Amino acid sequence: MYEERGLNNVGTKATENIYLCPDGKYRWVYEFPMLKNPIILLTVWKIFGFIFLGIIVFLFLLELFDGNVKNWAVNFFFTPQFFILPGILFGLSLISYFILAVIYGFKYMVLFEMDDERVLHIQMDKQFKKAKALSWLTAMAGMASGNITTMGIGITSGIKNSSESKFNSVRRVMGHRGLNTIRLNGLLNRNQVYAGKEDYDFVWDYIVKKCTKAEIKE
Repeated sequence: MYEERGLNNVGTKATENIYLCPDGKYRWVYEFPMLKNPIILLTVWKIFGFIFLGIIVFLFLLELFDGNVKNWAVNFFFTPQFFILPGILFGLSLISYFILAVIYGFKYMVLFEMDDERVLHIQMDKQFKKAKALSWLTAMAGMASGNITTMGIGITSGIKNSSESKFNSVRRVMGHRGLNTIRLNGLLNRNQVYAGKEDYDFVWDYIVKKCTKAEIKE
């Protein structure tokens, strides 16, 4: 696949889908199936869970200031309202995720760049296609090798957002092999790295070796 796009001239394969470029960086494209892999939805639920917890804390503080905290827990946790609110949040999260999946065509396109110091998660625009993403990968490899012809293929088009994790700042690495996902958590930074089953072991081993200060959990 990569050879057909000229990548064999500017680097070497590390795994089936991961390429080692002349600048020493590993690069690969991952097409995330949004309805088959629930990892992003689980992240959304986690966010909504924190929102619900924040609401509970806020209501508790209101009762505390009013001096009505004595029976607050019984009056709140054992009423229909306690179950209605999380139900609403749960429903909103499902609707929001499905709308997002529709917007992205049910596939989330990501490019990754990884070296000894960090891994970069690059989100592509919703209209970006895998063929174009591979051309972008070719462009990056061409830049690393000084190949101006290769470098000129859409190097900046389609980039929507990116997040970076520096390995020396990662405090926890969590592997989810069945979901093709590796979570990197730092003090103020959280990132998710995706790799296909044929590439997962390589990415996992590489990250674990570099994150020397992190707690490892798989």
